[in-house]
Amino acid sequence: MKPARFKSLDVFRGLTVCVMIIVNTAGAGAEPFATLQHAKWFGFTLADAVFPSFLFAVGNAMSFAMKPGVSNRDYLLKVLKRTVLIFLLGYLMYWYPFVHQQVDGSWALNPIGETRIMGVLQRIALCFGIAAVACRYLPVKYLIVLCVILLVGYWSILMTFGLPGQQLTPLGNAGALFDQAVIGIQHMYKKGHGYDPEGLLSTLPAIVNVIAGYLAGLYIMRTGDKPKLVRNLLIGGTLIVVAGLLWSLGFPLAKRLWTSPFVLLTVGIDLLILGALITYVEIAGQTRGTTFFEIFGKNPLVIYLFSELLVTTMQLVKVNGEGLYDWIGIHLFQAVLPGAIGSLVCAIAYMLVCWLLGFAMDKKNIIIKL
Repeated sequence: MKPARFKSLDVFRGLTVCVMIIVNTAGAGAEPFATLQHAKWFGFTLADAVFPSFLFAVGNAMSFAMKPGVSNRDYLLKVLKRTVLIFLLGYLMYWYPFVHQQVDGSWALNPIGETRIMGVLQRIALCFGIAAVACRYLPVKYLIVLCVILLVGYWSILMTFGLPGQQLTPLGNAGALFDQAVIGIQHMYKKGHGYDPEGLLSTLPAIVNVIAGYLAGLYIMRTGDKPKLVRNLLIGGTLIVVAGLLWSLGFPLAKRLWTSPFVLLTVGIDLLILGALITYVEIAGQTRGTTFFEIFGKNPLVIYLFSELLVTTMQLVKVNGEGLYDWIGIHLFQAVLPGAIGSLVCAIAYMLVCWLLGFAMDKKNIIIKL
């Protein structure tokens, strides 16, 4: 019998997509609020919490999708197919719009040799694929051991193989050196100039975010006493947050480096948010505001991909030399609401456009499972 799904988990997943779009599409013409920007290197902001929370939500969904009786072959083929598809979509997203206009007016393919290989969807794909295999074959206690190995092992690799005295710098860390050697700078994050915030090595600790979401989902399904469930989620979340903050005294928080204390902090925050949502939705029976986020939660990857491709397409349309999205942000939103508030309202308006896609899909009962 398929376990009953907690509505609060769908709200949680939709909330992460909603905030992710707002963070990624700040309106032009003014500096966004600091908390809606990623920390330059060390530090932590609201924007930094979004991506790991999405990975946590991926693990949550995985715990409910595990079906008994599925053969190992069928399971592994399904995981492999989904991993490859999500990775490929992420790669194609960075190659888009595939062509560019040359000086003489002719059109040519964008060079594959300069297309970024890793990225947000690619990290989701790899983390999902590895975590799905681990969660299939390892019992809970060994999954916890694996998480410890990944977090401590990543710390050890950075400190051992990075450039002496530069182990935690953008270009001296072991992850940047590894990506340069394996992927090549031409295939890495262009603004990183030699490092990639979604690189191969830093994917290792990110796997823990998915496994943590899976373990949280298992615990939620297996605990019938909801007040006890919420209490333990809040206690556990608080303890993990404290552990992350204490570890950060010697190993700084850094989303761009995806440090191990950053993983603990974000997992702890996600448990606290889940506890609050379960209290609001499942225990108190509240529904106000939940449907809005559920719309995002039903087709999260599709809506995220749409949000990235639409804004890229708008930027291809030039208005007085400015990309259309930038022009709207500067000449419409900044004209009415100058400063950071105008940038935020522009991003919220764009997020609502993306929500309309999800709303239309929901009305037609369309759910695309990548």
